[in-house]
Amino acid sequence: MYKFTTFLLRVFVYAFLFILLAVTLTPIWLLLVNATRSTVEIQQGISFMPSVNTLNNYGILIGRGLNLPRGFINSLTLSVSITVVSVYFSLLTAYGIVVYEFPGKKFFYNSVLVLVMLPLQLSIIGFYQYMSKLGLTDSYAALILPSIASAGAVFFGKQYLESVVIQDLIDAARIDGASELGIFHRVMMPIAAPGAFTMGIFAFVASWNNFFTPFILISSIEKYTLPMLVQTLRGDVYRTEYGSIYLGLAITVVPIMVIYALFSRYIVSGIAMGSVKE
Repeated sequence: MYKFTTFLLRVFVYAFLFILLAVTLTPIWLLLVNATRSTVEIQQGISFMPSVNTLNNYGILIGRGLNLPRGFINSLTLSVSITVVSVYFSLLTAYGIVVYEFPGKKFFYNSVLVLVMLPLQLSIIGFYQYMSKLGLTDSYAALILPSIASAGAVFFGKQYLESVVIQDLIDAARIDGASELGIFHRVMMPIAAPGAFTMGIFAFVASWNNFFTPFILISSIEKYTLPMLVQTLRGDVYRTEYGSIYLGLAITVVPIMVIYALFSRYIVSGIAMGSVKE
């Protein structure tokens, strides 16, 4: 009886997980399918089978002046730059908080926690004015440089490093004559690689999907990212071209799916390690 009850419970759990998986993947699949369908086919109803109008939809986008390759390059350049800068300096800051003792350390970390909880919308006006006075508006520098001080990444990095830092290794490296930055690069970075990958994936996805901040700071259309270009599809000239709209949305989603498919194991291992405390 116990084995039968356990079997039924397992079947119920797997069935529930399968339903959750279907609910999650169905909208994404419909988005990809509609990207291959014409406007007429989309208006006829829902279909789960792809069609053959992908090239026609892409031709409509290009014919209307939507430079998707340029937008893709802009998004990739911006996302990669922000990811590298954010992960490196956030881990460096988190390493300093975990390893060193200095006056005001608790106050500094509490300030980081406050910044994590504050939404970007509260500071966007002051941020724009600050970038304007520095002459960085309509420039990627206004989006890349502030990622040096990513409060969320510092918080995650500290939580992760607390579980992997081995003080004896640091002391041994100091005895061998290694500099403090050398210890961070040669000792801590290899140990913190899973956490760095996790932070990098989150930073890349957040930057790729970010529309609000670039929309405020970037005004030149040749510098538009993919989410900004997709926003232009809401114009009247695209109102009836639903297939082209879905294709534009699909192009922005596919890179994120590829990133998660390739690096999902790092997300799991990084978060699991960061949750372990001695």
